[in-house]
Amino acid sequence: MVYHFIILSDEVEGFRRDVLIDSDATFYDLQEAILDSVGYAKDQMTSFFICDEDWGKKTEITLVEMDTTSEEDSYIMEKTHLSSLLEEERQKLLFVFDYMTDRAFFMELREIITGKVQKKPECIRAEGKPPVQMVDFDEFDRQVSAKIAAREEESYFDDDELNLDEYDEEDFGNLSEGNPFDDY
Repeated sequence: MVYHFIILSDEVEGFRRDVLIDSDATFYDLQEAILDSVGYAKDQMTSFFICDEDWGKKTEITLVEMDTTSEEDSYIMEKTHLSSLLEEERQKLLFVFDYMTDRAFFMELREIITGKVQKKPECIRAEGKPPVQMVDFDEFDRQVSAKIAAREEESYFDDDELNLDEYDEEDFGNLSEGNPFDDY
């Protein structure tokens, strides 16, 4: 089987990567394919997280073994095959590429192609420039603070001015679900 992943960023509009990889490949192989597709150095700590429908982090797959005392299963990229944790289309994942600031790519297992083999991972679609790999922590903190301040400034509506009873939930489409992959 072949897995077709779509990879997006919430930092850079227009960024997208599509990667084909064999289901028997490891998470390490997938990490390498992603890093190659965006031109990132391979000397940083990374992790994958299998997520629920709302992007809540569930299972972590780490680059190196982290905690051997935990009662939870620990998964290491080089030893964990994709097919052992990914079984259905539309499965959501995060690929954390900057541990210090918890910056990540949003991923979706868009398609499972049965009856085919992918000898080596392949980036079949590359759109837009990727975000920078590492940001200065202080600069990142300033950017986050500025975004929070801008959101607070936008929240100038008085609840009395808005009559939310006038709108159907359907008017808002998928906005309430917050799935960035619905447009792809």
